[in-house]
This record gives sequence, C-alpha cells and structure tokens, in this order.
Amino acid sequence: MESKGLLFIPDISGFTRFVNETEIDHSRLIIEELLEILIDANEIGLEVSEIEGDAILFYKYGESPGVQEIYQQVADMFRRFHQALISYDYRKYCQCKACMAAVDLSLKIITHYGEFTGYNVRNFNKLIGKDVIVAHQLLKNDIPQHEYWLVTKNLVPDNPPEDLAQWIQWNSSSKQTETGEIPFHYAQLSPLKKEINTKPPARPDLSKKAKMLSVSRDYATDVITLFHACGDFNFRSQWEEGVEKVEEVGHFLPRVGMRCRFVMKNGEATIYSSSYSYGTEKIEFTETNEGNDSLRNFILENQGNNKVRLTIEFYLRKNPVRQYLFNLFRKKKMEESLQRSLSNLEEVVKEIKLPANID
Repeated sequence: MESKGLLFIPDISGFTRFVNETEIDHSRLIIEELLEILIDANEIGLEVSEIEGDAILFYKYGESPGVQEIYQQVADMFRRFHQALISYDYRKYCQCKACMAAVDLSLKIITHYGEFTGYNVRNFNKLIGKDVIVAHQLLKNDIPQHEYWLVTKNLVPDNPPEDLAQWIQWNSSSKQTETGEIPFHYAQLSPLKKEINTKPPARPDLSKKAKMLSVSRDYATDVITLFHACGDFNFRSQWEEGVEKVEEVGHFLPRVGMRCRFVMKNGEATIYSSSYSYGTEKIEFTETNEGNDSLRNFILENQGNNKVRLTIEFYLRKNPVRQYLFNLFRKKKMEESLQRSLSNLEEVVKEIKLPANID
C-alpha cells in the first residue's frame, strides 16, 4: 500500500573522485564521519532508510513540513557539514591526499514529495515507489555547481518563497527522464559558508608552564616518516617506555583535540592532542594531560642529508613546590626513560611504510 511523504537526500559531491584518486582508508573514515554528522543534524523527524555510499536516503511519511522548516534543516546540515570539514582541515595531523582534499568536498540536497512505501529486510527498511526513483534521478542533473538545494514542484508547486533568506536566488530547470519531464527549482547554498566561523585551534599557553627537561635524538629518515612513527598513537606502545597500549577515546582520524587513554604499567592517563603545526622542514605538536597539569612538546626538525632531529620537551604547570619536587625525585628517571624511548623509536622508524600518495 502506497503512502505519501517527504524524500530528503543529502549527497556528498566529489565522493567518487575523492575515493578513486586518494588514500582509501582515510577517505572512508572521513566520509563515515560526515555521514554521521548529517544524521545527527536531523531536527525535523526524518527517518533513515539507507546509506547509499555518498548519500543518505531520509524520508518522512505524511504531510510535508513547511518550506521554511525544510530550509532550516537544509541550512543546518550544510553548515554543520562544512564546519566539520574546515575544522578538520585546521586540525588534521595527516598530510595524505585524502586528508588534504577533504575540505573541497561539497554537499547537495534533493527534496521531493511523493508516493512510496517500505518493506523490511532484517533490520533494514527499504523504500520503493515511483517517487523514490524520481528523487534518485534528480541526483544526476545539469546544475553546474554541486552545492545546492533542489526542490521539486511536487513539493513546491509554485515559485518558492523569496523570504526564506536574503541571499537565496532561485533558478528553475527540469530533468528529462524515460517517463517524462521532472520540473524543479534550485538555489546554490555556497553563501551559507559565510556564516561558518571556525578558527584554527590556539596553541597552548606555555607562559603558565615551566620547561622541566628536554631530550633529543637524530634519525636517518625524513620528517614525515619520523612524524608518523612518533605522532601516531598506534605505534606509541612500540617505543615509549612504560606504555603498554593506547586506546582511542574520541576521533577516528588523528587531529588536534583527539583524546587517547594511555594504559601503562603503573596505571592509566588520558592525553589529548593540544596543538599541531606542519611544515616541510619542521613539524611540532603537543600532548597535554587531561588535568592540564603537564604537557609534552614534540619538535621534528630537518637537519639535511636525510637526518631529522626529534626533541621532546616536558613542561609542568608553574608551581615552585612541584617544580622543586620534580627536580629532586622525578627528573633524572624521566630523562633516562625518554632517552631509552628515543632509542626504541629507531626500530619503529625503520618499519614505517608510508602510502605512496603521502607527501
């Protein structure tokens, strides 16, 4: 039995090129995260029928929400999508082509009202009906740019209202199919990017901390390989003395703000990445404990002749008593432990095999 309802399809444009031309694992993780952001942005009671690679098929039975309500949903999804991409671009650790190109992905949204019904296959609710086909046909069209909101005349029979937002400029077109012409209106969403205010993360304020020690070692490698060896938490237990394993708490991909749980012989500690700066000759990143009492600053500097120097600086929050006790009881042990860790890192560096498309 057919029912009427709203079909709502956000589609990540650039996905095919992104996957075909870039590193697959990171592409997959980036797209997964973006799709979750779109699902979490649902504020009008849409149901998810299925994830279709680079798109989500949302639906809602019954009378359609008003155009103003749909616009608010479209705008919110678009802003959250691009805010996530800009934020990741500022905070990313990885310089592979997938991570570098992520910020250029775009989003288009198809909205259509029509007849469809569903059937269940195990835990999946599949939609069928002529208007499901129509909605999917509209994903392929002649609109020159790929950041737009498309509204069929089934949903808005007359011209769309002009008062949804001052920047909206509506255009009209149609899609020719085997079953006839599908007329629609569309508006570019790119102006919404001006409303996104995402700033690069600030570096930790070291003026409130005291440098307690610094250790260095040179490695016969390049700066990118050394960074992956020491900065990737997946390798940390292989070289840092006392660390048995590292468990990721938050993000799929390494970036500023990620939190990890260090499981050590004498307990656990939660560490978060507090800053990162990248250059072809120098990479610097910091790791701060959850209470913000201590911080480690990692500095990787190209020395020329295939040699890179890694320096690890340890900082404590300024407190004369704590600083005195650290110097008295902990400094020598920590310094010796870090020196052994840097020695262990030699073997990890030799084992690192980077994908060919990481610059």
